[in-house]
Amino acid sequence: MPPPKIPVDLIMARLAQEAGEARHRLEKARDILMGPLETDIAATPYDVVYEEDRIKLKYYRPARGPQIKTPLLVVSALIHRETILDLQPGRSVVQNLLKEGLEVYLIDWGHPTRKDRWLTIDDHVNGYMDNVIDFIRRRHGLNQINLMGVCMGGNFSLMYGALHPEKIKNLITVVTPSNFDTDKGLLHLWMKEIDADRLVDAFGNLPGDLLNIGLLLLNPARLMFDKYVGFLENMDNQEFVENFIRMEKWIFDTPAVPGETFRQFIKDCYQRNLLIQSRMELGGARVDLQQITMPLLNVYARYDHLVPPEACDRLTQCVGSRDTEDLCLDTGHIGIYVSHKCQKELVPKIARWLKEREGSKEAPAEKPARKKAARKRKPASK
Repeated sequence: MPPPKIPVDLIMARLAQEAGEARHRLEKARDILMGPLETDIAATPYDVVYEEDRIKLKYYRPARGPQIKTPLLVVSALIHRETILDLQPGRSVVQNLLKEGLEVYLIDWGHPTRKDRWLTIDDHVNGYMDNVIDFIRRRHGLNQINLMGVCMGGNFSLMYGALHPEKIKNLITVVTPSNFDTDKGLLHLWMKEIDADRLVDAFGNLPGDLLNIGLLLLNPARLMFDKYVGFLENMDNQEFVENFIRMEKWIFDTPAVPGETFRQFIKDCYQRNLLIQSRMELGGARVDLQQITMPLLNVYARYDHLVPPEACDRLTQCVGSRDTEDLCLDTGHIGIYVSHKCQKELVPKIARWLKEREGSKEAPAEKPARKKAARKRKPASK
């Protein structure tokens, strides 16, 4: 039986075609990378209306005027920047909230310096957040505002809502861990064993680069290899390149976290799970989740590798409110902010939920204070 003939001509023709296509793609990629790129993030116009230490309060006003009188304050995590909520036009939580007719305030936590090393969670919740919320209440002449917390900012918002329920009309948490006693997700397993004392004593403030490396190592195949392979495969697509650079800008703009805040958050939340048990204390007061009596919308992601559903789905059962709702979206931790699908689900749901509760009667609240005494900063005990 004669050996099969190898179609050399067809193979060579195919190789020549692929080489030509590759050369064309590289030439196009060169033109894109060497040409002008639109990679700005946080491009939605805003005004800085309040500043305190490193903290800035951004104010965004809807172009056609607000549809509800109660403004929304958004509190992001200390880890990573708040700019993820306004990553780019068309994929911006802030921009879409404005389109829904909401007045939006957003806290920019800034970059901590050495003098911030001793700041505790109490300083952020009962200090900065309370000052910001009182400022907004005075500015709008309201007793209560709407509050939305994202990730660690959601933890701060839960604590604030429990300690100051008279100042919050509606509370929204987004990808916020409340039950830290879970073995789902590598982050929770690591945090149970981490020595927070040694880290804080060694570094003071936890460096942003160290935190970022730790987060990337939670899924190194996808976060450190696959995405760059994807970039090489799509570098002749200008829109893809611009979106990729925007995300890289955000990822590698990771602030440090004040040392004592990091120490307390790891110990009290991840290792002792005090928050969901209403046993956590701030400033000598117990954070009792039963004091959260305002309406609560709890949003989390089904495929979140940082904050799995098991860390979120007990919250509505532990608060004192009778008006609670859980919303689980089919996405991941970052996708909940930037994916086109979630943009069409998350923001319209938040806006509709707030508008439905806008006409409800406010709880009695004291008249906003004109001026708050400065909080004394002092070293926290371990």
